[in-house]
Amino acid sequence: MDAIIKNFPRGATEQGRPTQQEAEEAVRVLLRWAGDDPSREGLLDTPSRVAKAYRELFGGYDLAPEDVLGRTFEEVAGYDDMVLVKDIPFNSHCEHHMVPIIGKAHIAYLPDGKVLGLSKMARVVEIFARRLQTQETMTAQIARSIDETLRPRGVAVMVEAEHMCMAMRGVQKQGSTTLTSTFTGAFKMDPAEQARFMTMVRSR
Repeated sequence: MDAIIKNFPRGATEQGRPTQQEAEEAVRVLLRWAGDDPSREGLLDTPSRVAKAYRELFGGYDLAPEDVLGRTFEEVAGYDDMVLVKDIPFNSHCEHHMVPIIGKAHIAYLPDGKVLGLSKMARVVEIFARRLQTQETMTAQIARSIDETLRPRGVAVMVEAEHMCMAMRGVQKQGSTTLTSTFTGAFKMDPAEQARFMTMVRSR
């Protein structure tokens, strides 16, 4: 799983990264392949817009989760119970078809003397979501990055998402949801902690 986390170190994608002009030309090729005319008025600016959008949608390749998670807080007054941030929305893209994955993540950990700023967990989700992904990989990446950086007693991650590669193409089953989860430390060893996490996620 370490290899999953380190597939895209900061700056690695800059080596051999095509230019803006090359990216725009690739979009023109796809437009022609789809059967349209990139020189018509409505598509004249589409290549530059797509290239700009892709820079934003896949901006996670230029970010490192350890930078986000590096600052922790140790003044916790002895608090050592579960910290849960749930319903973190995200938009990602399937690495197989490059169509959207729309979902939410739930993250919990058991502190061991220090805690994260709550927004940091949401930012970690954003970093991994803004890469071409499978849901299984993304779930594992989130858990491992928090586990390795914070060193808590355990981490629990659940991801729920709808995959447009199932809704828009192929079997075309709208509304189907994929659920993945992973646990480390005390969450992995103690079924009672897993059950408590699941109950807290589902409570409204």
